[in-house]
This record gives sequence, C-alpha cells and structure tokens, in this order.
Amino acid sequence: MFFKQFTIMVRDLEKSIAFYETMAELKVVRRFQDGPAELAFLSNKAGETEIELVSAPQMQTFEGKGFFICFLTDKLEEMHNLAISQGLNASDIRTPDTNSRYFYVYDPDGVSLQLKQLL
Repeated sequence: MFFKQFTIMVRDLEKSIAFYETMAELKVVRRFQDGPAELAFLSNKAGETEIELVSAPQMQTFEGKGFFICFLTDKLEEMHNLAISQGLNASDIRTPDTNSRYFYVYDPDGVSLQLKQLL
C-alpha cells in the first residue's frame, strides 16, 4: 500500500495554502471546486503523498489536538527563523538525541507541524 493523502478541513483555504507552501515547501498540484467546497492538493511533486486542504462551509473544521505532521528538512535553522519572522509562534529547536533536531509550529487551523532535521 501507499499512503496517498492526509485531509484537513480548513477555515481559510488561501491562508492554509500559503502556510504549507512556506513552512513545508509544498506546491499545489491540483485545485478545484466541488459544489460549495473548494479543494487544494499539495505535494512536493506529482505522484507523492499529498495534503488535501478542504474549505467547505457545511463541514466542521479541525478542532482536535494530539497529533502532528512531520516534514524532514536539511535547513532547520532557516525554516525556524522564517517561522519566527512570520509570527508563527514556533517552539524552540529541540535536540532530543544525537540523531535529530526539530521544532513545532501550528498551521492556521491548529494542526501541529514538526520540522525535523536528521543529523
């Protein structure tokens, strides 16, 4: 099996797209309207696992906590500085062991995003 997508119900599609394009360096690979709902699929390239953002007035948006989405990066300091400069309330960079470093930041709907660097 292949993990195809992760769907997040969002309040403001434009804000969410901008966040994931900036902090996860994803790009919109397709976008369309489906009745009253607007959908955008973001990925690092076509055919890879996608984040599906759905803005639909009739559906509930994300409200929970207790999970995060992790992205690997080789430029952790740069991304941390970017998050801080954009006022995204990034956590401190943590180094739990000799193999990795990471920090957390929240998307516009409260989904926790972890940016991690393997050492």
